[in-house]
Amino acid sequence: MKDVEELSAAGGFEGPLAVPTTALPAVVARVTALADRLGVPHAEVFDVGRLSAASGVPERVLGALLAGRPAGEPDVQARFVQRLDLLRRTRVKPNGRKYTQQEIADGAGMSRQQAGALINGDRRPTMEHCDAIQRFFRVHAGFLTAEDPEALAGALQHTEQELLQQLADREREAAAADGDPLERLLQDHGVRGIAWRAAQLPTDQHRDKVAEWLDMLLESVKRPES
Repeated sequence: MKDVEELSAAGGFEGPLAVPTTALPAVVARVTALADRLGVPHAEVFDVGRLSAASGVPERVLGALLAGRPAGEPDVQARFVQRLDLLRRTRVKPNGRKYTQQEIADGAGMSRQQAGALINGDRRPTMEHCDAIQRFFRVHAGFLTAEDPEALAGALQHTEQELLQQLADREREAAAADGDPLERLLQDHGVRGIAWRAAQLPTDQHRDKVAEWLDMLLESVKRPES
């Protein structure tokens, strides 16, 4: 079984947060622009406590990354231990208590000794360990292993999607209030929802296919001359 260091070096972890490290500045810029357009305070969209819980990145590191400064990077095993500790603090039982080592072991299909060694950093985790623990805590693949900039970019992409939905809702309401016939057509055909979903597609090639369909529809519609 491969351990997390081998897999990280080989690019072996895939998941919702599997985005290039260089993507972080671009995502920050897009989120900032959307927040400004919607009038949402930057302190709200870049709340370090919320982003830390979503990404697994420590708050002090988040602050540096958001400011465009390097923050150092722990080795893969140290990052695993750090993220697992965060999961135990933020993903708790309904009664507010942490999951015990035995409960994690039972839920992840391993012995209590294995779970304890992983939690304490005394054992190097394998891909199977990571997958099992991520499933137990119901977080996405790669949560325990993604590099800090990559993890933060992934969390901000979720924020970007939420802001895009807010923008689409606002524009739809404004157009409906104006009695815009094009907007009525778009709403009747569910195009706004399709466009919002297209923003979540992984590649430009996927989005181009959606754009081609939209172009065909919009070409058949003409706004009344003012």
